[in-house]
Amino acid sequence: MKKIFLVAVLATFAAGSAFAQDASCDAKAVGKDGKPLAGAAKTSFMKKCNHDACDAKAMSSDGKKLAGAAKTSFMKKCEAGG
Repeated sequence: MKKIFLVAVLATFAAGSAFAQDASCDAKAVGKDGKPLAGAAKTSFMKKCNHDACDAKAMSSDGKKLAGAAKTSFMKKCEAGG
């Protein structure tokens, strides 16, 4: 029960930063030639960028990395932005 509560609390705080995360990833979506990515390349980049950003935030309240079902739940909610 504690893990479920912890995940819910973390997801609530992560939702606030999800909007900033999208803007950050969108700003980084630039090709090697300096032009903004488009289409499938942008979609792929945004998915990886969001995953990486959420993975870095997947921490428990005591500072340890989440694992198992708690991490899966956190990642799903974080990547969905809500």
